[in-house]
Amino acid sequence: MPTTAAIVPVTTGTTIKTMLQVATPSTRQCQLISWGYTLSAVPGSGTATIELIQTDVAATVTAHSASGVQPLDPNAPPSLMTLGTSATGYTSTNEGTPTAVRTFDTDQISSTAGAQPINYDYQWMPDERPIIAVSKFLRVRVTFAAAVNMLCWVCWDE
Repeated sequence: MPTTAAIVPVTTGTTIKTMLQVATPSTRQCQLISWGYTLSAVPGSGTATIELIQTDVAATVTAHSASGVQPLDPNAPPSLMTLGTSATGYTSTNEGTPTAVRTFDTDQISSTAGAQPINYDYQWMPDERPIIAVSKFLRVRVTFAAAVNMLCWVCWDE
């Protein structure tokens, strides 16, 4: 959450890495509305892959604070998404070993993407919005050959 300073981008690294993870509790699912990202540069040699997926296993992440999970409606109660280093957070240090994955969106960027935008935003139509099941993990995950800085976000309804 930006306060007196702007949001700080996080490095993607050079292997597979979860940039953002949202964990649903055992009592609540969530429905995706939109998601997106911005990169600071074209990600070097090779093709970069950005995935929006649901997994059954958590990555180890830097835990989000409750103030970092902001509702769309200012009158809504605080989010019930689970916070913690194996729950809702960002910039993973360990990917875990998912055994069941659902893919909601994938984007690839070529290393020769000079004219290609390095911003991406997607919003689902109301009847096609994916639902993240209870006790699952939504991840924005990247695989880059060269590290760049990334900002990413996900908007959902609980």
